[in-house]
Amino acid sequence: MRDLILIALYALAAGTVVGIVGELSLRLLRRRSIIMHIGVMLMITVASVVAGVAAVAQAMFLSAHDLQVVLITVFASAAVSLAVGTTFGRRLAAASVWAVQARDRERQLEASRRELVAWVSHDLRTPLAGLRAMAEALEDRVVDDHQTVAVYHHRIRLETDRMSQLVDDLFELSRINAGALQLNLSRVSLGDVVSDAIATTAPLAARRNVTISAAPGAWPVLVAGEQELTRVVANLLVNSVRYTPPAGTVRIQAGVQGREAWLGVSDTCGGIPESDLHRVFDVAFRGERARTPKAGEDTFGGGLGLAIVRGLVEAHGGRVRVDNTGVGCRFEVRLPLDSRDLK
Repeated sequence: MRDLILIALYALAAGTVVGIVGELSLRLLRRRSIIMHIGVMLMITVASVVAGVAAVAQAMFLSAHDLQVVLITVFASAAVSLAVGTTFGRRLAAASVWAVQARDRERQLEASRRELVAWVSHDLRTPLAGLRAMAEALEDRVVDDHQTVAVYHHRIRLETDRMSQLVDDLFELSRINAGALQLNLSRVSLGDVVSDAIATTAPLAARRNVTISAAPGAWPVLVAGEQELTRVVANLLVNSVRYTPPAGTVRIQAGVQGREAWLGVSDTCGGIPESDLHRVFDVAFRGERARTPKAGEDTFGGGLGLAIVRGLVEAHGGRVRVDNTGVGCRFEVRLPLDSRDLK
């Protein structure tokens, strides 16, 4: 019994020394990664076992050969334990990081949803109030001269179109988020898509005295959904035109780089605050300028245009980004080319 107690004390003493050293090491590494901490903890555990076995073996006065056999066995087991522990530690660390990122993303999405509901409610309430006032004025014959009635009818149609656009955007975004978007893929000339998008945006650009120009040269042909790709280009153009001051310019160009086709839309809006760049494509984000617009600026919409752009581009397997250029900003879309287009 006395021998067993001594063995236990030797092992406890050796393990305690290793544990103290390990505790100090963890304190020094407290700002390092989770994987580093897990690795140190595994090494402390294995080292305490090795130290305990070595101390007990020395106390038992084993022969050099027997001691060597014991230590080889212990070190072999320690190597296996470290390898297995490190592998599972990496998985645990990756799962932990993924869980944190998922929670952060969920909180961001929830905040975006709340912001979206707030802005959509605002953007619907304002025109609905105007529509009701004009309808009541027409119904009660408060307004009866032909010119004013025509103006009221025009305003009613305009506000109805704008609300329909907002509803369409919400429906499109819900399809994207639900994974219900079905692309009708075909060979599409990016030049034709750009021409259609410019024609759609031309009236808004004319009202704001903004010039839209397309770079000369050959335009890529790629396999994509023509309707969705036209929506991407039109949304980018509308966004740039809305935030470009009068007499400004919006330029669109495209090309091929490697296995990708790229399309860039540059404007002279003055740039986007650096703190907002990473949120530009978030749902319902419109930036401080949209929240406090200047007189005459058209900011109708729930901040869905660029979110739809990102969703449609990613549905094609591509990516979109935005950068400041000094005088404005530049949106760039990159889409993979079909193998037939690379020949």
